[in-house]
Amino acid sequence: MYSRKRMTGLAAAGMSGILLLTACGGGGEDLTGGSDEGGEDVKDVNIALIAWDEAIATTAMWQVILEEKGYDVSITDVDVAPMYQGAANGDVDLFLDTWLPTTHADYWEDYGDQLEDLGTWYDNAVLTITVPEYMEDVNSIADLPDHADELGNRIVGIDPGAGLTRVTKEEAMPAYGLEEDWELMESSTAAMLAELDSAIAEEEPIVVTLWRPHPAYAQYDLKDLEDPEGAMGETEEIHAVGREGFGEDYPDLTGWMEGWTMTDEELASLEVLTVGEGVEDEQAGAREWLSENPEFLERTLGEDAEGLDF
Repeated sequence: MYSRKRMTGLAAAGMSGILLLTACGGGGEDLTGGSDEGGEDVKDVNIALIAWDEAIATTAMWQVILEEKGYDVSITDVDVAPMYQGAANGDVDLFLDTWLPTTHADYWEDYGDQLEDLGTWYDNAVLTITVPEYMEDVNSIADLPDHADELGNRIVGIDPGAGLTRVTKEEAMPAYGLEEDWELMESSTAAMLAELDSAIAEEEPIVVTLWRPHPAYAQYDLKDLEDPEGAMGETEEIHAVGREGFGEDYPDLTGWMEGWTMTDEELASLEVLTVGEGVEDEQAGAREWLSENPEFLERTLGEDAEGLDF
């Protein structure tokens, strides 16, 4: 998943029109429309979805909430570049996974003046090098050389093409003197998680590359290593973004988006139920999570949460 997150190809941009028209369907039906009289929301809303864990999880959550509130929600599966083009063109109404200030900076520079920033809902998106909490003597990346023997001089990584892999190999390892004697084991996200699970089951030492948000933080007691050199990059924010005119057409939904925030624990636990191992129905998982977190609904929707039953 992470390789796609950081390495999305711009070549998809040229196909945006085809992708969006196909995904939206409806034979050219106008899904956006204009504002209803009396300042009520338009009830048709199209949400663009890129296949990243947090996007899948939160899109499923909002689809369930909005359908309970009487909206007709359609989801457009699309890649990053078409997502921005589609929203700028008004082909989709909303997307929930804009990473700023770095990851999506180029897209925001190209399309930001045609979009409406609905606010930051998560403010701890970061690349990490991580160990289990029981490794009490390892608290910083700078501590790793002192524990080379027990860790086998290896960091367990993910896909070779992932941005996380590049940053770890080209930035973090040289910054902490790990480039010569240590090896970054490149495999896949699934293989890394399997090795992490096995090590934790035996309470063995292990160090992995990871990122927030990720469901692993809800499944295990993990500790992100301090990065005094800043080699893993700055913390980013995830924003919800609407097409131009979104606030006028969806005043209620805009208010909910602007009031929406999630903690690390909330997002990780939502991901476990919507994109975790063995999940077959994201919406069912989102309903389960919402039923277990009524305070989230009250905080996010205020009085509009009354009557919702998951």
